[in-house]
Formats: sequence, structure tokens, C-alpha cells
Amino acid sequence: MKIADFDYLLPEDLIAARPLSDRTSSRLLVLHRDGTLEHSAFSSVVSYINRGDMLIVNNTKVFPARLAGLRSNGRRLEILLVKELEKDTWEVLSKGRYTGVVAFSDEFSAEIGNGEVARFFYAGDFMENVWKYGSMPLPPYMKRPPDESDKDTYQTAYAKQEGSIAAPTAGLHFSPSIFERMISKGVNVRELTLHVGIGTFKPIRTENVEEHSMDTEYFEITKGLLNEIDETRASGGRVFAVGTTTTRALEGFRSGNCVTASRNGSIQGATNIFVYPGYSFKVVDSLITNFHLPRSTPLMLASAFCSREKLFKAYAEAVRLRYRFLSYGDAMLIL
Repeated sequence: MKIADFDYLLPEDLIAARPLSDRTSSRLLVLHRDGTLEHSAFSSVVSYINRGDMLIVNNTKVFPARLAGLRSNGRRLEILLVKELEKDTWEVLSKGRYTGVVAFSDEFSAEIGNGEVARFFYAGDFMENVWKYGSMPLPPYMKRPPDESDKDTYQTAYAKQEGSIAAPTAGLHFSPSIFERMISKGVNVRELTLHVGIGTFKPIRTENVEEHSMDTEYFEITKGLLNEIDETRASGGRVFAVGTTTTRALEGFRSGNCVTASRNGSIQGATNIFVYPGYSFKVVDSLITNFHLPRSTPLMLASAFCSREKLFKAYAEAVRLRYRFLSYGDAMLIL
């Protein structure tokens, strides 16, 4: 399977650089398994989910992982926090191979090693400093610097567990009122956690899809949720996953493509599952997602869910009707 098979023409002016003022007002393209398309509004998503179905969201919380400071020569350096290696020491991404000190404020600095590792020095609490001086890690395709408003808008309404460096963007469309309508209808709304890592920014550089390796991402699923999923499907209900990250956590666990430990009634682990056409889904029956970049791993997961041909037909229609694409764009429901 060639990576070129997952390319399509995405007009640059369809890439949403900023969110809508009302996060529930996006459009919704509904793709049925027989290839039929419907055009709707995201506020109507409740009508497609029935009593006894389960909706699962990823409650990870994005933190402002981009830090910009000054090197000793006065030049600016920006780093992206990737993973905590030990207390006050992080794996980072930055341009170049800088080694030396960078100051983010008078009381918050880091010693950088080869542009890859940062040891931090600060007063007070580390994450309080990050929230004060950092900015949200918006994807490069937005082609704008993040601002303070992104700390709210590039975050789901139900974000709880801090640890992601990218938002689970399918969840950006939901509001408390939509959840209230679902619950009153008899839909079981549940949560899990998967912290989105650096893999979301990495392009696929192999010619053959099968040769690509996904980065490992941390997840946590309660044992109670796993039991409820089995009960839902046994009783004829469907499992709706909000986003490819939720899907990766569920399918990574059930496929055994993970390393896990059990603690306090939950399964905690890490998965590097790579879902592309040919994969047989074991948990998820329906998917709520955004429109994804050409040649990207989320696009391949969505293709696996409904077939590449049907998905690309839907994408062509979305381009024709000028849907908004990518993180701050419109939504898609694959039934």
C-alpha cells in the first residue's frame, strides 16, 4: 500500500486557522457505510445516536507546550516540550542543535543539550510557569502564532487530564448542552484518556504505508468502561468513538498492541497501534472525526473505518462544498 494512495488536493483556503465563535455551529458531513452522504449541522449529531448506544471521549488536556525564550547571545529560541524524562528534565524539539541556556523569564530558564533535552530552573511550580509563559502547540498548517484565546479554544469542553501536546480535535465541537441532550436521550457518555504525543506532528516518510512506525502514546481506561463496552455491544448498542485518539486507545488495548499495567481499577499503558485499511475494528462501531491532512495517519485510520474509496468520495464532496478542514474545521460522522 503506497502513501501516495492517501493524497488529495486540499485548497489552502479551506484550512481553518481559527475556530468558529460557537464550537457547536460547525457543519457535519455524515457518511453511511453504503457510501450515502448527508449534510447536516454538528448540533444535530445527537439525532444519529440512539438510546443504549455509548459515546466515548478522550478527556486529555492540552498544555501550552511551546516555550520561546532568549539565548545568551540575545537570539530567540523556541522549544516544544515532548516528554518528561525525569523531574525538571524534558525531551524537547527545537530547530538546530543548540547547547546552552535559554531564558523564558527572569525566574524561568532551561539548559538545552544539543537541541533535544532541556533541564529547567524556576521558582514555584513547574507547570504554573509553563501555563504562564508557554503557548499552545498549534499545528504548523495554521500558519499563525498561537494567542491566549487558543488556551481555551484549542481545548475540549471536557478536558481534565493534563498531558497532551495536541488537541483531540474531534472533541472541540462538543458543548455541555450537547452532552445533556445525549444523556437525557439515554446515551451512555463515558471518558478515557490518551495523551496525544509528538507523532501527531510527524509526517510519514516511507513510500510504503506498512513500513511506517507510530510513536507510543500513554492511555488510561477504567476496567468498568471495558465491561460497559462489552455490555453495550452484547445488548445491540453501538460504540461511538469521538476522534482517532479515542479509537487508538480502545483498539490498541483490545488488539493487544500495547504495554499495560493495572492500578486502582484502571488499565494504564502505552500503545503504538497504526490503523490503516485492512485493519479489523474490535471495539468502535461509529466514528466522529474531523477532516484530516493528506497522507496523514488519522486519514488512514478513517479510511480503514469505511474504505479509502468511500472516504475520498466524501472528502471530494466536502472540498466542493467548501467545508472547513483540519483541527479547527468541520466534523464528520462515519456510521
